[in-house]
Amino acid sequence: MPRSLQIVLARLALVIPQMFGVLFVTFFLIRLLPGDPAVLLLGNMATPEAVAQLRDRLGLNDSIWTQFVTYCGNVLNGDLGISIFTSNPVTVDLMERAPATLELIFYAMILTVLIGVTVAIISVVRAGGPVDIASRVYGLAAGAIPDFWIGLILVYVFFTMLGWAAPPFGRIDALLSAPPYVTGFYTIDALLAGDMEALRSAAGRLVLPVITIAMVNAGALMKMTQSIFAGVWRSDFVRHARACGVPERVIVRAALRNSLPPIITIVGFLVGFLLGAAVLVETIFSWGGLGQYAVQAVMSSDYPALQGFILVAAAFILIVYLVVDILYELADPRIKV
Repeated sequence: MPRSLQIVLARLALVIPQMFGVLFVTFFLIRLLPGDPAVLLLGNMATPEAVAQLRDRLGLNDSIWTQFVTYCGNVLNGDLGISIFTSNPVTVDLMERAPATLELIFYAMILTVLIGVTVAIISVVRAGGPVDIASRVYGLAAGAIPDFWIGLILVYVFFTMLGWAAPPFGRIDALLSAPPYVTGFYTIDALLAGDMEALRSAAGRLVLPVITIAMVNAGALMKMTQSIFAGVWRSDFVRHARACGVPERVIVRAALRNSLPPIITIVGFLVGFLLGAAVLVETIFSWGGLGQYAVQAVMSSDYPALQGFILVAAAFILIVYLVVDILYELADPRIKV
C-alpha cells in the first residue's frame, strides 16, 4: 500500500474521536459566554414570559446534558442547527461564506510562500547583500505591524489617493452578477464561465486583502525559512557539491529540498491560523467570510452558529494537517509520520 494512502487511513481513524472532542469542549465552553440569546433576540424590554417561551422553543430550558445529546444527534444527521442571528440553517450560512474565506486564504498563502521563501533563500545565498539587509528590517517590522493597520494604509494610498485599486466593498462589483457556482472561488468560476469582466472585478477585489495578509505573515515564514535554509546551506554536502563544480542553482534546489519538511509545517500552521485570524482583514474589506460570521455569532451569543463554525474550522485544520503529513512523505521519504 502506498505510504501516502497509509497516512490518510491512519489519520481518518483519528478524525472521529478528535471531532467529538472538539464538539464536546466547544459545546460547554460556548455556554459560558455572557448574555442570554433569548434576551438578545427579543430585546431588553421583553417580558419574562416572552423570554421563557423563546428559551423553551430554542431548547435552552433543558438540562445542559440533554441539550448536548440532542445536538450530537442533530450533527450526526448533518443538522448544525438554526442560526439565532440570521434565522438560516447554520450549514447554509457556512456554505455561503466559506468560499470567500478559502479563496482569500488560498491566494494569500501563495503570495506569502513566494515572498517568504524567495527572500529567505536570496538573503542566505547572497549574505550581506541588499536583499539580506532589507529582509532583516522587514522581518522586524512584519511582526510588529498589525494587519488591520496595513489594510487601512493600503486602502488609503491605492484606492483613496491613487485610485489604482478596486473599492474595498465585497468580492465583486455591485453591478456585476456572481459567476455560476462551481468552486465558490469567484476568480476560478468566472474563468470557467468565460466571464472576463467578472474575472477582472473579482481579481481586482482580491489584490489589497491578499497583499495585506501576505505582508504580515510572510515575515514570520521568511525568518523561519532563513534559519532552516542557512543550516542546510552551511552543511558538508553543500560544500562538497560546490567543490565538485555543481552549478549554483542545482545546489540551491537541493538545499531547499532538504529544508522543506519544517517549512511545510510552518505553512500548514499559517493556513489553519488564517481561517480565523483574517477576521479583521475581512471586516476592513467587507469580505463576508467565516471570520465575520464567527464574530457576529459571539456578539449575539448565537450558539448554533458558533458551534458550527468551530466544527468546520476543526475539520478544515485536520484536513490541512493531513495534507502536511502527505507532503512530508513527498518531500523526504525517509520521514515516517
